[in-house]
Amino acid sequence: MKATGIVRRIDDLGRVVIPKEIRRTMRIREGDPLEIFTEKDGEVIFKKYSPIGELGDFAENYVETLARTSGHGACITDRDNVIAVSGLPKKELIEKPVSHELDDIMNGKTSVSYESGRTVTVTEGLEKYNAGVVVPIISEGDTIGSVLFVMKDGEKASEIDGKLAESAAGFLGKHMEG
Repeated sequence: MKATGIVRRIDDLGRVVIPKEIRRTMRIREGDPLEIFTEKDGEVIFKKYSPIGELGDFAENYVETLARTSGHGACITDRDNVIAVSGLPKKELIEKPVSHELDDIMNGKTSVSYESGRTVTVTEGLEKYNAGVVVPIISEGDTIGSVLFVMKDGEKASEIDGKLAESAAGFLGKHMEG
């Protein structure tokens, strides 16, 4: 754990303000859920909660099926990181932060399918993995992640790819609600 040197007091309602710089660096937005952990030595740890990250093995199996069915590399992300990968090198993508482009698409809550051949960078710093289809996973009105297909150079997304990703995202969103 890294000390920031910032000290905050608890107010009379039990609240603590997380400084803007830390929220920006950690990509914590207003309304984001935080999980609270405590240690025996008095530490209190706030961790961004990822409901889609709770899927674990289920997400891994699901993304394998998507990759096999589509013939493309497939990923499932939460709001911040890639959480499941198939058809691509896992070590290069798993738990890597999503790109700002991908974050903007998730914030817009709109599916993107580039039949023109245009793509979106999946993670920051790894421009060689580009998604031709991105569908936000929406649960109870909030974006909790995305389903995406990674295209090979020159490959274009098809309408079927878009529909498959929409079905997967819809299913995962409903699964998280129930």
